[in-house]
Amino acid sequence: MNRRHFNLCLAGACVAAGWPGLVLAQGAPVEGRDYARLAQPVPMPASGKVEVVEFFGYWCPHCNSFEPAIDAWSRKLPADVSFRRVPVAFSAPQEPYAKIYLALEAMGQLDAVHRKVFAAIHVQRQRLEKEAEITAFMTANGIDAAKFMDTYKGFTVASKFKQARQLADAYKIDGVPTIGVHGRYFTSPSLAGGADQALRVADYLIQRAKQS
Repeated sequence: MNRRHFNLCLAGACVAAGWPGLVLAQGAPVEGRDYARLAQPVPMPASGKVEVVEFFGYWCPHCNSFEPAIDAWSRKLPADVSFRRVPVAFSAPQEPYAKIYLALEAMGQLDAVHRKVFAAIHVQRQRLEKEAEITAFMTANGIDAAKFMDTYKGFTVASKFKQARQLADAYKIDGVPTIGVHGRYFTSPSLAGGADQALRVADYLIQRAKQS
């Protein structure tokens, strides 16, 4: 079991069991327990906003479980906080799932199809790795399959996939879901002790980023 596989399994165990030793206490979150600070900060755009990133994978069951909570949380963030998802692929079989997200994003179809991709994989037990599987899914969900595959195979998705990989590497991501905050911190359900705890830690880190 490699390190990434181990961390993914560990994340699942923490989310499912809610390890009491890792549950966020009433006081401020603790660095090294509830979140981590990057030794080398990631450069951020000069937008005047705090950038929050969810690193995720459609292939990841823990990301599927986390999706409703982080989606609801992200919709309530203040105007001076920007939120985006970045798909992660640790292996070649996971790359199509990252590119599906990026192609849907490029086509403006995320609101319509994002949750349906999770459901197809984790509820309906579909695989979306081969072109025939992907086109069948898109057609079934009202997406022009030919246009989708052109986007999926195009320069924009290839460029965004490279950028996503570079950002995941810069954040030292080795398990998902993980929340990165303004290129300085990250937390996750496994670090904080559960989904709700991770979002509370993220709120705390956003305030720290604003203050600094």
